[in-house]
Amino acid sequence: QVQLMESGGGLVQPGGSLRLSCAASGSLSGFDVMGWYRQAPGKQREVVATVSSSNGSYTADSVKGRFTFLMDNAKNALYLFMTDLNLKDTAVYYCGVRSGPQWYWGQGTQVTVSS
Repeated sequence: QVQLMESGGGLVQPGGSLRLSCAASGSLSGFDVMGWYRQAPGKQREVVATVSSSNGSYTADSVKGRFTFLMDNAKNALYLFMTDLNLKDTAVYYCGVRSGPQWYWGQGTQVTVSS
């Protein structure tokens, strides 16, 4: 079992940047999938960027070239570096990890892109 806590969200203007962090309560080794997801108002949660033990890395087309997903195993942390943010990036961002059928989620951090 692991607990996750996101931080770093906030209000940013279009074209701006943010760094999201996800701190895990324990080691992230052994998880099948790790990554970032987001949920915009009225929409389903969607994948932003993940790394999978079976399928490697994945980045959604909508953020490719703008967002970078990094992991620091020594610090048990995940990061999402977001640049050139636009209005469509407004959402609650979650980090999530999966072990077998079990998913673990943080509480989410709000990112609002607005002028």
